[in-house]
Amino acid sequence: MSLRLEIEFAGLTEAHQATTALLVGKGGALGKVGKGIDKQSGQQLSRSMDAAQFKGGHKSALVIHAPAGTDFKRVALIGAGVIGDDKTQDLIELGGYAGGQLLAGKDASASLVVDVSGGRAASEIAAQLGLGVLLRSYTFDKYKTTGDKNKTNGSPGNDEDNGVEDKKPKLEKVVIHTEKPAVVEKLFEAERAIAEGVCLARDLVNEPANVLGPEEFAARCEALTKVGVDVEILDDAALEELRMGSLLSVSQGSARPARVAIMRWNGAKSKRAKPLCFVGKGVCFDTGGISMKPAAGMEDMKGDMGGAACVTGLMYALAARGALVNAIGIVGLVENMPSGEATRPGDIVTSMSGQTIEVINTDAEGRLVLADLLYYANQNFKPRFMINLATLTGAILVALGKEHAGLFSNDDKLASDLSEVGKATGETVWRMPMGKAYDKMINTPNADMKNVGGRLAGSITAAQFLQRFVDDTPWVHLDVAGVAMASGKTEISKTWASGWGVRLLNELVAQKYEK
Repeated sequence: MSLRLEIEFAGLTEAHQATTALLVGKGGALGKVGKGIDKQSGQQLSRSMDAAQFKGGHKSALVIHAPAGTDFKRVALIGAGVIGDDKTQDLIELGGYAGGQLLAGKDASASLVVDVSGGRAASEIAAQLGLGVLLRSYTFDKYKTTGDKNKTNGSPGNDEDNGVEDKKPKLEKVVIHTEKPAVVEKLFEAERAIAEGVCLARDLVNEPANVLGPEEFAARCEALTKVGVDVEILDDAALEELRMGSLLSVSQGSARPARVAIMRWNGAKSKRAKPLCFVGKGVCFDTGGISMKPAAGMEDMKGDMGGAACVTGLMYALAARGALVNAIGIVGLVENMPSGEATRPGDIVTSMSGQTIEVINTDAEGRLVLADLLYYANQNFKPRFMINLATLTGAILVALGKEHAGLFSNDDKLASDLSEVGKATGETVWRMPMGKAYDKMINTPNADMKNVGGRLAGSITAAQFLQRFVDDTPWVHLDVAGVAMASGKTEISKTWASGWGVRLLNELVAQKYEK
């Protein structure tokens, strides 16, 4: 994964790096360390704040170069507002903002001083800030070979600023100074695991499809054995034997065979605990098949496996932090290509459940993959719930833009819990309606159902299609087409691929199922 930054923890009185960031509270309040540096510099910090009218407002900064009487090259004053009262997501974003100021220094190492007091423990604040710094540091530039690598934000040409900011940052280590570094280090173990899971998901989405096809993606899943995940890979022959005709109909036009990866983490105290099941759409590249997409923007379809990327990153995070649950992640990995072997519009395929599907549009392929995965998971694992993620419809972008994922569910409690943790993590969801009236839109006289319901309510009819394969198991479908890729930059994500959903689902597990 593309995490190069090392995070260390040290005491407040230990030596600081040449580039150091200090948190400044509301009204320009400096902590003890800041006051010491201010005194050492002959009040250069406080005089600079007065001159710039810097009041320490949340996510604001004032950089002072080479303050007199000190050995510092740069001191960045980071406005934190009333930090003791900040919500967790606010702290993570503040950490990302501070990380951006440190990255701009071009030094190999830098310090962040967490010298605060308030309603929240300083150790917890330091750990959350560290997570923000780590997420902000992510870059994807492994394929740039000439000259000084630039900091790229995912796919060149797909970002608002043409994918290039400044020269690649040289920062390799951030030392976070706090009162109880050993305590923070222990707290940060879980945060580091989450960051690694997010960045694994980002890597998978950012990779070009010529590098990451179904077999290669499956190999990345197998690598999770290093953190204790049990992984089983089902190949074409196994999928044929299971009669996953719906999933296989998507891949049959490609020279690259389908794969299904089943990842198991058994961390519950009770061996009899029912598992939580997460299912991801993994279309490693989607041309639309015979129902070919327009050429403009088709390169983005390397990210049509954002749901599978999230599930893989989540399983890594749960295992790496030792989550006290049993969890199963299943990803269906295919490539949707046009060829003489490809599924045609009008073809009828038989799903693993035995239900038949008339394929009206081969570009509505993700639901064909998920149909077999959901049925397989439900039948084989009897999970406590199933949550699937998929970059499923352009219609969800029309409805919600890039601010929320669309949430569809047959269970009010599960939907409510996800909405709650979405607000806490900043990975927000918006519940969309479902109902029998929409279900009628995917009926057809030629088979049990068709895979599209027409131009209207496209995201809803896709969810109605999936619901036919889940029975009465509590289930949520998250349509992440607007948030998994090209979703806009934030303080903690400057890349084309966001890694959306890893923190959301990890928080759901931590808050609701590990107690």
